[in-house]
Amino acid sequence: MRLPIPVLSILLITQTAYAQLTQTIRGRVVDKESKYPLVGVTVQLTDVTPTLGTISDTAGRYRLTNVPVGRHTVRLSLVGYKDALLNNIIVDAGRETILDIDLEEAIQQLSAVTVKAQRTGDARNEMALVSARQFSVEETDRYAGSRGEPARMASNFAGVQGADDSRNDIVIRGNSPIGVLWRVEGVSIPNPNHFAIPGTTGGPVSIINNKYLANSDFFTGAFPAEFGNSMAGVFDLRLRNGNNERHQRSFQFGFLGTEGLVEGPISRKAGSSYLASYRYANLWLFSKAGIDIGTQAVPSYQDAAFRFNFPLKNGGNIALWGFGGTSTIDILISKQEVSDRNIFGQNDRDQYYTSRMGVAGLSYNQPLSRNTFLRATLAVSGNSQGAGDDYLFIRRDSQGNLQVQNNRFVIDSLRPTLSYRFAETKTSLAMSVNHKFSPRSTLKVGLNTDLYLFSYNDSVRTITETATSVRLSNWTTRWDSRTSAVMLQPYIQWRVNLLRNMTLSTGLTSLYFSLNNNSFSPIEPRLGLSWDLPNRQKISLATGMHSQIQPAYAYFYRFTPAGTSLPRSDYNRDMGLTKSWHYVAAYDRLLGRNMRLKLEAYYQKLFNVPVEQGNSSFSILNTGAGFSRIFPGKLVNEGTGRNYGVELTLEKFFSDSYYFLVTGSLFDAKYRGADGVLRNTDFNGRYAFNALVAKEFTFRRGDRRGSSLNLGAKFTAIGGRWYGPVDETASRLNQDIVYRNATRNTLQFAPYRRLDLKVDYKINRNKLTHTIAVDLVNILGIQNLLSLSYAPQPDGTFIKQEYQLGFLPVFFYRIDF
Repeated sequence: MRLPIPVLSILLITQTAYAQLTQTIRGRVVDKESKYPLVGVTVQLTDVTPTLGTISDTAGRYRLTNVPVGRHTVRLSLVGYKDALLNNIIVDAGRETILDIDLEEAIQQLSAVTVKAQRTGDARNEMALVSARQFSVEETDRYAGSRGEPARMASNFAGVQGADDSRNDIVIRGNSPIGVLWRVEGVSIPNPNHFAIPGTTGGPVSIINNKYLANSDFFTGAFPAEFGNSMAGVFDLRLRNGNNERHQRSFQFGFLGTEGLVEGPISRKAGSSYLASYRYANLWLFSKAGIDIGTQAVPSYQDAAFRFNFPLKNGGNIALWGFGGTSTIDILISKQEVSDRNIFGQNDRDQYYTSRMGVAGLSYNQPLSRNTFLRATLAVSGNSQGAGDDYLFIRRDSQGNLQVQNNRFVIDSLRPTLSYRFAETKTSLAMSVNHKFSPRSTLKVGLNTDLYLFSYNDSVRTITETATSVRLSNWTTRWDSRTSAVMLQPYIQWRVNLLRNMTLSTGLTSLYFSLNNNSFSPIEPRLGLSWDLPNRQKISLATGMHSQIQPAYAYFYRFTPAGTSLPRSDYNRDMGLTKSWHYVAAYDRLLGRNMRLKLEAYYQKLFNVPVEQGNSSFSILNTGAGFSRIFPGKLVNEGTGRNYGVELTLEKFFSDSYYFLVTGSLFDAKYRGADGVLRNTDFNGRYAFNALVAKEFTFRRGDRRGSSLNLGAKFTAIGGRWYGPVDETASRLNQDIVYRNATRNTLQFAPYRRLDLKVDYKINRNKLTHTIAVDLVNILGIQNLLSLSYAPQPDGTFIKQEYQLGFLPVFFYRIDF
């Protein structure tokens, strides 16, 4: 790989600028439950000689200056609170390290318990006792193959799978990706991905950039009561503030785009700050260079984010924030060669697709007393998708054969056959109050409210082909709805230490969706119990009832059964909630100072699942992981499903310059449609295995730490997805895939295998950090099945299409200053 001349020049100049390289570590320390600033906290850097230390002031602020660049261990201690030990804190020359820490009050005032937050990966949410993990921003950069995306990184956790190489959908414990709830700053958000298809939660490229995220939480089951409208899991993201003392900049050029980030103080005296980022896609450049991106049609996208933070008295703050993106792709078969391939789209028409997503919010956080904390977020979000198809009328010779000239079809005309635009706007208000009765007992009460505005328009012309002609029907309207609805989710959650080594977390929530009379779940109990055992062992149990609305556009599909005279209407508007019970048991043990073993077993019972009325194999549980919408008949909440499995995590936390993570799961996911047959879900791969390892090499001259090299690898093995033979006659009539009911999901894709390597080279110079990294995705070039579909061809045939993607280099160069 050749670097641009300006980049090489900078590196050569800075190689000669050796000096003592230092930076600052600073932040705030607050009570974990009340968020009240803690005064007099001792903050020490324990791995340097002499030890660096300081004490937090009346606002909970602390500062450690002249910290050598590299990795460090920070210890925080205060009488009456458990110590916090933060390991492997990265200090770079190009930017200050800001650590905001929550300390947990000790049950016994002089307890010598140590909380090793950076080692255990425990969730930040104090109500979560099982199936929860902290999502560390530092981990996002460390995992090979993650491409800096939260969703792809999470696919390495036990019980979690990605969809395929072309998408970042999150499949949790055999559930559909539509069961994943995305939240930011306490409010739910639309699908945060470019090229998002209605009814999905993933996509090819994430809009969310890890550079403006703070450490967050990821849940895989039996989550606390504050999380409603989710069947499978929750990604609870938090945004970080900009640096409120020093202006900092970051520039990056890479495979996924050219991007810049700026941050700094608005008022140093008031402590307010700003942060803004922007990214623009570079894929056209790499397509021209001959790098296979999976399609001749080059995707285009851009995204941006901002956050303005204003501190208040007693540790409170108001923050104005937002992010969003737009993406478009034009698949022009009329201008491509006959031999060209496309992962997306069909080969008998030109297709135009655009998607947009954005969210902006105002967050207010305020300790009301030393024991009570108020959090509120008001946000407005929106997402839209628009598409149009032009059918190709290709010239034929006297024998009816398609004419080709210069390896391209000879086009007589283009006729529009599809036009749709789906749009959703949502105003969200999330409010909660935490009250700490004592070190043993904390109560959280809240309400999540969403006001939806739906607008769906879709018209289509069906295509009838014969040996000598192609006919287009008149336009038919499939969606034409403009309406609104309200979702309410009140909750209460209580955490109490029953004994010194036993913790109970219990709660209640409710879900109401005003679109129809069937979408009300009055009481959903949640319960978790954790028991600390000798020898650093822990046993945890959890259960809970969960419910979720359906993909919104599915309510408004206007379906008219063939051969009937029924009026066209929003045929599925009366669908109710899908529901499930989660049961989880976990065993956790620390093996030495830096290694953890975790085992989890789970069972999930799903009921009230929408299935197609009549003798049909359709179930909503098989949707949400592709580039197609669904066009079902009458749906009724009469389906069921069940998932069970065991998961293992063996993790060595970063120490002695290396780490590894091994996760594995064995599971079984089945569903029952209206025909009463128990089948594999599409996502029932039955096993998943991930192994990651990384080693860091640090290059020094005396006491100067100028550069480091990180080498990482990841191997993934997952059982194949399930599918079945297609009813070609019905598929041609509907212009979409229709499977044969009797044999649905009786065939399985080949197992998925992939080996990724990551090389990350970092150079620290005076107030400057260079990073050069490359993710070598699928280094062995294994031809995994990306997707399988049956699509009409220009010659009128209906063939199976298998798309594969081989080796892909994903690289970037970044400079922080």
